[in-house]
Amino acid sequence: MKELEVTSPYDNSLIQTVKLNTVNEIVKKIDDAYEVFNDYEQRLSKVKRIEILKKTAKYIEENIEDITILCCSEGGKPYIDSKVEVQRAINGIELAINALANFEGKEIAMGHTSSSENRIAYTFKEPIGVVAAISAFNHPFNLAVHQVVTAVAAGCPVIIKPASSTPLSAMKLVDILHECGLPKKWAQAVVCNKDDADVLVRSSKISYLTFIGSAKVGWHLRSSIAPGTRLALEHGGVAPVIVEKDADFEDMIPLLVKGGFYHAGQVCVSVQKIFVHEDVSDELVAALVAKSAKLIVGNQLNKDTEIGPLINNSEVNRVDSWVKDAQKEGAKLLLGGKKIGESCYEPTILLNPNDNSMVSTHEIFGPVICIYTYNNLDEAIKRANALDFSFQTAVFTKNIDNALKVVKRINAKTVMINDHTAFRVDWMPFGGNKLSGLGVGGIIDSMNEMSNEKLMVIKSKEL
Repeated sequence: MKELEVTSPYDNSLIQTVKLNTVNEIVKKIDDAYEVFNDYEQRLSKVKRIEILKKTAKYIEENIEDITILCCSEGGKPYIDSKVEVQRAINGIELAINALANFEGKEIAMGHTSSSENRIAYTFKEPIGVVAAISAFNHPFNLAVHQVVTAVAAGCPVIIKPASSTPLSAMKLVDILHECGLPKKWAQAVVCNKDDADVLVRSSKISYLTFIGSAKVGWHLRSSIAPGTRLALEHGGVAPVIVEKDADFEDMIPLLVKGGFYHAGQVCVSVQKIFVHEDVSDELVAALVAKSAKLIVGNQLNKDTEIGPLINNSEVNRVDSWVKDAQKEGAKLLLGGKKIGESCYEPTILLNPNDNSMVSTHEIFGPVICIYTYNNLDEAIKRANALDFSFQTAVFTKNIDNALKVVKRINAKTVMINDHTAFRVDWMPFGGNKLSGLGVGGIIDSMNEMSNEKLMVIKSKEL
């Protein structure tokens, strides 16, 4: 029996040992989920789903401290931010419960042509089938809620494969659902290596695949799924921010610091590229450096830590090499640029990296912010649009015309005005276009994605 050692990204101390599932065990889980979905006697009524989810939300709320420590320990996100993650997860479950009250179809107009006379038509929602969920490490509990709870709410059996570095949070959620009354075959966790997970992706018994992770893996999975499987991909971006010379600096600087260094920059919409008007670039640099230099880096379990470790030591080395290469290629180091031990990295700010440097062309996924100066808004928009990422972006300005110009012309799925790119609430649609992903996430949108709309047409001479 093969096992996986789950360790703290801060000091590599052992948290728990987890049994790895074999291919045969994964196939059995798929078969079980497929069986219960296709047995109408085992389908879960809406009232039963609501009852289970209410108990689940209550359980998490009553055990929030233990769940926070679990998420914090395996994922490396600071305690204070991990607690917010678990609170968001509770809210996400409540959103799913509330969405079921309006989870409905619509009437389709009939009778306005001779061929449609004496008919009435309605659509209604049906669960799509078995859902396979492949999750990421950076929000191990809340992402599981977005993938597992939405499936349960929509009436779909679900199998989740969490990231190998952070499997415990998703496994805990599945266990909680079972304890709160969900039959075991309706939510299952799989812990396995990437090659063995392929059977989950390729199975014709999977109706919907939701993936959160890198673009390289996500687009490969798209080419691997069985015909007829619906797909959602959530990747990353470079989150460009445009700062006009009339921006409110007092309000903006704390937002940029939080958006750039939250979870050590390991967020798909983390502030990575700031394009600032040259008239206020010195002011932005001074304020951003001063605020960022005060951030506390260290053990994620310490309640005063603001930046924890990266997910593993190799990621620290990668970020460090990108920063050093950017300096060789012309970037000016304003802050940071050094490893702290083997697992942490200083909050780092670079000025005017080369447009061809890795920090400019790729998602950094580390505590690094790059600042670029410009002299007119059209130039900033053009440079922000230079890459094929289309996720969340932002503009800081008091000029409504300039704000709307950015909204119209920027290459992004979502545009924040006077807020950082990492803003998110769980009821909003969330996702990217182009390299940044496919489909729409968010509690309500995911439930819709995991549903089919069936049309019923009734013909009667009495209509």
